[in-house]
Amino acid sequence: MTHRLKVLVTCPPMLKEMDALRKYFHEKNITITEPDVTQTLTESELIKILPSHDGWIIGDDPATKNVLTAGKSGRLQAAVKWGVGVDNVDFKACADLNIPITNIPNVFGSEVSDIAIGYVIALARQTFQIDRGVRNGEWPKIQGISLAGKTAAVVGYGDIGRAVVRKLRALDLNVIVYDPGIERSSVVSGVSISSWPSRLEEVDFLLLTCSLNSSSFHMVNEEVFSLIKKGVRIVNVSRGALINEVHLVKALKSEIVHSVALDVFEVEPLPIKSMLREHPACIFGSHNASNTKDAVLRVSHIAIEKLFHFLKVK
Repeated sequence: MTHRLKVLVTCPPMLKEMDALRKYFHEKNITITEPDVTQTLTESELIKILPSHDGWIIGDDPATKNVLTAGKSGRLQAAVKWGVGVDNVDFKACADLNIPITNIPNVFGSEVSDIAIGYVIALARQTFQIDRGVRNGEWPKIQGISLAGKTAAVVGYGDIGRAVVRKLRALDLNVIVYDPGIERSSVVSGVSISSWPSRLEEVDFLLLTCSLNSSSFHMVNEEVFSLIKKGVRIVNVSRGALINEVHLVKALKSEIVHSVALDVFEVEPLPIKSMLREHPACIFGSHNASNTKDAVLRVSHIAIEKLFHFLKVK
């Protein structure tokens, strides 16, 4: 007699919508484990829990070789990385251990680009500073900058980057795109292509929408801050480790960087003692740019379908 399949779900946005998703597992007689996850489970927690599961829908958890080996030593047959980013998953280990796995690319361009553009507007007009002042009984009249005619740099021209560029152009910004794989024919009027980090002295807004890998780790660093236009505003809706946060704090203090909007950080949740918290010209997110009800349900259905395919669930 075969055992009842068991699936571990560790993606926080998906977990919050499980009331609408459990039926898809239950009708296939699959047991689901729904741990309490703020951002991720730890490696040790995963090593303990994963071996008793046949499938895993991964959030931003450390899907390391040690974790995957532990899973394979038990019942783990397959996994799906919920969403786009894959820097937390050891795909080589999956291949070596014969664990089928996939991510879900090209699904959050609209949602993440909405947040990125919202951040651009907030940094340009300092709406966050005005809000704080009014809440404190003040009536601040902070002078912002106009967007039309300014120059934005977008690093990464995938699904999210392309959506960001379209919306920036609609706001009449000039755009420079950095992506080694880009084709000239794929960009629209008003968009130019450059090689990182050239032309940063022209940039009023720097937006990071690229993946994190060995070549992009800490790509925004002290050297870049020595080249960039003074007073630049930075938006990161991709991965925290694209920016060296120690160098960013220095650039904020010296006013090389005017302000930043960060949905992601090198360590998440953002540590209480992070020096970034001491600087007022920061908007903080919680790695939440893709999190709309519509998108979460759409991507969760895809994740379930892909995992069921791997597990041969019909």
